[in-house]
Amino acid sequence: MEVVILTAVGVGGATVFGALIGFIFKKLSHKFSDIIISFAAGVMLAAAVLGLVIPSVEYGGKFGLLYAVTGIFAGALCLNLIDKLVPHMHKIIGVDTEEHPNAKLSKVLLFVTAIAIHNLPEGIAAGVGFGSGDTSQALLIAGGIALQNIPEGMVIIGPMLAAGASPRKTFILAMLTGVVEVVGTFIGYFAVSVSQAILPFALAFAGGTMLYVISDEMIPETHAHGNQRGATYALLVGFCVMLISDVLLG
Repeated sequence: MEVVILTAVGVGGATVFGALIGFIFKKLSHKFSDIIISFAAGVMLAAAVLGLVIPSVEYGGKFGLLYAVTGIFAGALCLNLIDKLVPHMHKIIGVDTEEHPNAKLSKVLLFVTAIAIHNLPEGIAAGVGFGSGDTSQALLIAGGIALQNIPEGMVIIGPMLAAGASPRKTFILAMLTGVVEVVGTFIGYFAVSVSQAILPFALAFAGGTMLYVISDEMIPETHAHGNQRGATYALLVGFCVMLISDVLLG
């Protein structure tokens, strides 16, 4: 349990850490941020496949494939529904900033709401990984999610400050989005602890949410500024780093 608590704090704290970096480098170049996010996408892709989807098939027995496919689509559809209700960061940043200050502050709240809502399933994915009993694998999954949270924390600071939020309020709001991820980690852990019967589906569901985030948010964001080749290789490096870590630690 102590490992789960430390992991939850680490996953949520990664967003706060990224926010602190964002305060130092308020205007990150797209080239730099795209490489970081792409590397994180590669890590998350490997974590989703190796740490969640494949174990889902293995724990599901003769119905493993059914659990995995159903869970993946359920996770993706869940985030797709959330996206329709509350668009995520990359869909908000592109709005026209030449408007009334109150409208800008409203978008700050939309930022926070969107990020918090999207962080909950990511936290759940980190917690579900511990349900398999493979602590090293679960830590790799959580590490991949935490790594993704760092650049996300970095890139939200600039727009929030530009929208008129004070540095203090900006940091508090960023910290709250990390707290949501901590809560999600405990939800995922206790859900599979209460009933091991849902473990195969829960693993695939968590994998589906991560695959959705990678395809719908991270890759389009990193390919939007003319640095597709660098972003692609950064993703491959992230994937291979996670693959090597999985083999050596597994």
